[in-house]
Amino acid sequence: MTSNKDLIEKIMKLKKEKNAVILVHNYITSDIYEIADYIGDSLDLSRKSANTDADIIVFCGVDFMAECAKILSPGKIVLHPRKEATCPMAAMAEVSDLREKKRKYPDASVVCYINTSTSVKAESDICCTSANAVDVVNSVKEKEVLFVPDRNLGHYAKTVSGKNVRLWNGYCYVHDVITVEDIKKAKGSHPDAHVMVHPECRADVIARADAVCSTGQMIDYAKTSGASEFIVATEEGMCARLKREFPGKKFYPVGGICTQMKEIRLYDVYMALKMNQFEITLDESVRKRAKKTLDRMLELG
Repeated sequence: MTSNKDLIEKIMKLKKEKNAVILVHNYITSDIYEIADYIGDSLDLSRKSANTDADIIVFCGVDFMAECAKILSPGKIVLHPRKEATCPMAAMAEVSDLREKKRKYPDASVVCYINTSTSVKAESDICCTSANAVDVVNSVKEKEVLFVPDRNLGHYAKTVSGKNVRLWNGYCYVHDVITVEDIKKAKGSHPDAHVMVHPECRADVIARADAVCSTGQMIDYAKTSGASEFIVATEEGMCARLKREFPGKKFYPVGGICTQMKEIRLYDVYMALKMNQFEITLDESVRKRAKKTLDRMLELG
């Protein structure tokens, strides 16, 4: 069996030969961090996808993330190393259902979370990530917003912005099951720890936060906060990233595992690069319409 060390060496060689860039989401297993050109949240990686000079993008994340890279960089070869790495929440918003909602609320502006299919993005007005959802909702001129598909993130954006936001009934199964009792228990064990909560969590959990953060913002908060201990209410893989960045600080996970993110292995990345397999292809007319929603988001900064 090929060792991780050997796989890493082979991947790095192929990456150089093929002028490839490897983008890795924070929730991916930490061994894949070693081959990454960039590690980040959806917003960080969207920006990298739009601006890379590489010929090939290998996206270590779930399916919609790789699709976003192709939407933003249609001239690039975008490889998704593992077909099984899908996002259940993205599947909770079907384009036919969205069209029906648009007919029901014709005056509403559709804000789609980046955790959606390309087809749903193409039917939306602007995209957002967990890092900028509030800013995106605030940027909408219409009085009414239809937020798709995450009910928890949408509720958070609604609460902070004060806008009239209609919510879809979607959710992230990892964040939706985190409870106030989980936070209380962790706080009881670590009373001096600051609580960082992802906005995909429920409102009562968010109310217990010292900071509400996307995964990228969690890194910023851990860096700038005076605290040395943190309770981290998001997918547990984020703690590995935080420990890597801040070895002198302590991080306590409160959250489960995104099994789909964990599907991607070093061997999958190696085979994707070696064989150019699992390339993302999109209908061009749909891609162009979806790109407008991402461009509008990225224009906000």
